[in-house]
Amino acid sequence: MATFSCGACGMVLTPDLTHAPGELTRPEYAGRGPGPATIRRGFFAIDPEPFGAPFVPADDQDDCPHAMPGLAKIVDGVFVLSAGPRNTIVVHPDDAHSLRPHPEDSRLTGCCGPNGTEGPNLVCPCGAEVATLMADCYGPRELHFDPYRVSSSEDEVPAANRTLTGRQQQKV
Repeated sequence: MATFSCGACGMVLTPDLTHAPGELTRPEYAGRGPGPATIRRGFFAIDPEPFGAPFVPADDQDDCPHAMPGLAKIVDGVFVLSAGPRNTIVVHPDDAHSLRPHPEDSRLTGCCGPNGTEGPNLVCPCGAEVATLMADCYGPRELHFDPYRVSSSEDEVPAANRTLTGRQQQKV
């Protein structure tokens, strides 16, 4: 079991969560409206792939690569890929109910919910940017904690997520 806390103020942001066994897998989705949650309530997973902003041009411009799970992104006519942090902590959005929408509306873009492409879009009650919610109608619904902006109470989370202090995280 693990809880995740804000790296800036130390506030606990989740209840006790169990590390989901196996690799992170996303449910198939081909409908309208918000997609299914990637992680069941009460669990977390570590996503080894880059997630979120910033984005860099994709090497293969002939293919339509996914910049983020279920999402292709084009900037100035160029396909881009995520160069965001690896090893984000993926939780069910309802397992972090104390988080608030980012005060900058530009971070909350999307059709049916935030798509997560404009950087962290959820903040701790202290105001620290800690997570990105993907909850738009064309992809999975999942919340990614930035591994450099939260800490964990347990050893099952990569050490980098447990050792940064709030002061170190603010430099990231």
